[in-house]
Amino acid sequence: MLVNKKHISVKFSEAKLKKRQKALAVLYDIGSDLTSSLGLTEILDRAILKVREHFRVDAIRIYLMDEEEESLELVAYKGIANEQVEGLRKIKISEGFSGKAARTKSFIAHKVSDLEDRTRGTLLRAKGFKVIICVPLMVKDKVLGVMNLASKRMISLNEAKIDLLVAIGHQIAVAINVAKLSAGIRKQSEEIRKKKEELELFAYTISHDLKNPAVGISGFAKLLAEKYEHRLDEKGTMYCRQIEKAAEDIETFTRDINEYIKSKKVFFNIKKTNVKKIIRHIRDQVSPVLKERKIKWSAPDEVPEIMADELALTRVFRNLIDNALKHAGKNLTKISVGYEQDENFHIFSFSNDGVTVKEKDTEVIFQMFRRLPASEQTEGSGLGLTVVREIMEAHKGKAWFAGQKNGTTFFVSISKDLGT
Repeated sequence: MLVNKKHISVKFSEAKLKKRQKALAVLYDIGSDLTSSLGLTEILDRAILKVREHFRVDAIRIYLMDEEEESLELVAYKGIANEQVEGLRKIKISEGFSGKAARTKSFIAHKVSDLEDRTRGTLLRAKGFKVIICVPLMVKDKVLGVMNLASKRMISLNEAKIDLLVAIGHQIAVAINVAKLSAGIRKQSEEIRKKKEELELFAYTISHDLKNPAVGISGFAKLLAEKYEHRLDEKGTMYCRQIEKAAEDIETFTRDINEYIKSKKVFFNIKKTNVKKIIRHIRDQVSPVLKERKIKWSAPDEVPEIMADELALTRVFRNLIDNALKHAGKNLTKISVGYEQDENFHIFSFSNDGVTVKEKDTEVIFQMFRRLPASEQTEGSGLGLTVVREIMEAHKGKAWFAGQKNGTTFFVSISKDLGT
């Protein structure tokens, strides 16, 4: 077929495969079914139906090895009434042909009339069975279980049929292994989800319970300073200010925790958003600070409307501007907002000429409660950039930064396929 041909191209046809190679077709058929679902029960039921149809046997049982690897437990069967399986639900690997197949990792076929175990032979003959076939279900030399076929007619076996049954057994074993791993992952994911919700509720409760006492402490500290200022010496006045500052820090911390929880749990309202309006609004909010510190502001004249959550995007932009004002240092003279786009994303940049954030801090700066040493003397909880990252990921984008010789630029990207 390959003589005088540079290559061969054959369009796959399941129907033609079944005509050419019936044995290979049944393996393909079973493989297709087994990979279409990760549920163990459905996998075993489909496998039984396909094997029973192809080999025309009357009953099939599938056993799985228990954790101690001492017994086989019946997990799926067809062709046997429920009341007839009571004596077959558990088999020790030290007994019967199913146990022997598991113990010796061997394919076994036997006539019921020749069984040495007369009790089991009588039980099977009473059901009308003449032939029993046991196929070990193995993955990498490890036996996961046994597939037991029973027929009320004599079956002709040859090497090809035995090889096919062994190959099917291997394929079923692989599917069982994947199903178990998947079930384990789903269980772990559910446990992680529950723990995450419990932690979020705990954090929300703590932040909520801390807020009111913090407001009270701050208020009483102010009253104390105002009403009894003439009685307090310099140290007393300083203590009042420190109490007030500590209370404000607690308020900031609780507010940031709530913002973080919102960024992860809130349902985002994706709609056409006027980004230029958001930038202008933030510019107006920080204008007094810019004027007092003589910081120049620049922003693009034209920014297209994009699909995004307006409140969340405002929070991101405000956090990045606040981050520059708080952490870029006393030598900050310029803040620039930029916009560009590529085929898939809208990309916004927030540049400043203050303190340079180093590339080695990439893994730290977006983590919860992590702050750089240079920022430890400034107000904040270390959650602002974490909120930025979470919101951007919810917009199918990301957040990152680039250090420069003088200053730092933060970038955020937003996918263009939001809301489509």
